[in-house]
Amino acid sequence: MATLPFELVSPERLVFAGDVTEVIVPGAEGEFGVLAGHAPFIAMLKAGILTIKDGGSAKRFFVRGGFAEVNPSGLTILAEEARPVEDISVAELQQHIKDAQEDIADAVSDDTRQRAERHLADLKQVLEALDKSTGAPAH
Repeated sequence: MATLPFELVSPERLVFAGDVTEVIVPGAEGEFGVLAGHAPFIAMLKAGILTIKDGGSAKRFFVRGGFAEVNPSGLTILAEEARPVEDISVAELQQHIKDAQEDIADAVSDDTRQRAERHLADLKQVLEALDKSTGAPAH
């Protein structure tokens, strides 16, 4: 199977770099997959699970914010936050959800409230995805 060069970068470091067979990205407009030869484009990210496939193995990362760029030289993702799923604490994620709920309650404009509601929905999707991957009951 054809491979594509891929880099996942956070402000702190280069999180992953290598040739992969597919990357499944949590885009702001919906999840999308990138394979070798994909048409060039740029997309915003939402909080979610990014899956990197390399033949038979897969690596999963929690990403939040940033953007993905596909060009003839490969795929680059610049994320505000990128961590292996194994490093995500459910308690920490639940605190982020509680904070987002408070942001909704404290919103002073419709625009602010809508952004906070979208962020809350994204966080709940991440929690659900983590629950499915571990077999734990949904919270």
